[in-house]
Amino acid sequence: MGGSGTRRRWIRLAAGAGLLIAALALGRPAAHLVRSWWTDTNELEELPAGFVDDASRMNATRVTEIWNVPPETEAAERQLAQLLQRARENGLGVSIAGARHTMGGHTISPDGIVINMLPFNRMELDEDAYILHVQAGAKWSQIIPYLDVRGRSVAVMQSNNSFTVGGSLSVNCHGWQYGRPPIASTVRSFRLMRADGTIVRCSRRENEDLFSLALGGYGLFGIILDVELVVVANERLRLEQHVVPVHRALVIFDQLAREGPDVSLVYARLNIVPDELFSAVIINVFRREAEGDIPELSDPGLVALRRAVFRGSAEGEYGKELRWAAETKLQPHLLKKVFSRNQLLNEGVEIFQNRSAESTDTLHEYFVPRTRIAQFLVALRRIVPAHDGNLLNVTMRSVDTDADTFLRYADRHMLALVMLFQQPRTAAGDDAMEAMTQEIVETALSLDGRYYLPYRLHATAEQFHRAYPQARDFFDRKRRFDPDEIFRNRFYEKYTLK
Repeated sequence: MGGSGTRRRWIRLAAGAGLLIAALALGRPAAHLVRSWWTDTNELEELPAGFVDDASRMNATRVTEIWNVPPETEAAERQLAQLLQRARENGLGVSIAGARHTMGGHTISPDGIVINMLPFNRMELDEDAYILHVQAGAKWSQIIPYLDVRGRSVAVMQSNNSFTVGGSLSVNCHGWQYGRPPIASTVRSFRLMRADGTIVRCSRRENEDLFSLALGGYGLFGIILDVELVVVANERLRLEQHVVPVHRALVIFDQLAREGPDVSLVYARLNIVPDELFSAVIINVFRREAEGDIPELSDPGLVALRRAVFRGSAEGEYGKELRWAAETKLQPHLLKKVFSRNQLLNEGVEIFQNRSAESTDTLHEYFVPRTRIAQFLVALRRIVPAHDGNLLNVTMRSVDTDADTFLRYADRHMLALVMLFQQPRTAAGDDAMEAMTQEIVETALSLDGRYYLPYRLHATAEQFHRAYPQARDFFDRKRRFDPDEIFRNRFYEKYTLK
């Protein structure tokens, strides 16, 4: 152990020396990247026994038990039913967890039982019907390689592969698949274990009420066991990048995306340099190419450099300026132009993860009608600096109308703004983030928009119920299907009204 540890230290020192020489030769940009790389140590701490947390690293909570679901279907179903009965007899809440990438305690029932679904991850593809039969604990990082060798790809998912199927359905995620509603639109059916241990199949024709409630239902209606997902063909995609002024972005975004039926993926990234906040936009359009081979799936490239640039942007204005310059001037020359669809989806959030003990990264997401997005950006340009928000990233995506889920955020076509902030891991830091969040939420609501629910529970109960006026009915139905309120989490505890 000591020998290998010493070797690792010498390798790190040698690499640092090489980067330092490069920094001296290349000046301030390289020196900044060396500093970012050198200070980027892994300080992620282990939780004490009996505690769980989520991606926020702000929700460490004591629980009675963490229960791992068996991988075998029959054993899992039998033991899950027994666990729910035991929870009822002992008055314990039950929450359902996968990769735990929510940020508001959605996978945590304080002093309750947490079900870890990760071992439940088998899958089988019906190639003729383009249907993937997959258990809820499977991660997209497991699914994408499985589909890739069979010439298939995920139809709708987040922009990263770190999440589970069950988690993605429970938050009704969306991605940068152009012209698509959220993931619920790709679900043909799923099996759900209810609070009494019975299992029902849910689809648009069978138990359609539970189908609508459990998709985007944050684990409050039962345990999603397995799913029939519609998949699509893997594709060869060519990237087009355009850097445009923000006042031209929507027009060009629409023009590029609607030039033909060959558009597959689209997203835009906004300039976050404080003195130029949102002044310009990088629009990324991925078009299908019928001619040519589909590139093989491989590990993400330039990871160390991309991480140094990204984490360095958290350190101040210069880091943000350097990142914008890299993305607009250097990256177009380094980045490949042709990808497979699977390659673009097969990257984990861990590549850019904040591993500092002192700070954490907090996601926000807002859905605003297209005609109000300019007003929203004007307001953000005032709100974020006023609260000293350390903004790391803003992407814009298009989300089509969701016709499937009860607690829907896209009741019409919306533009989604996904924002990432760094904040201190302190009570004061969280209070400051809460104050900024509430002001942004209020602005979105005033513009007939909404905010996304999987993140920090900083919106007030009054704001939540204005954003989701169907929520009172949603919670009433939850108690009808689960009268003992077995399925509970911190999200439910904050926002339910009885």
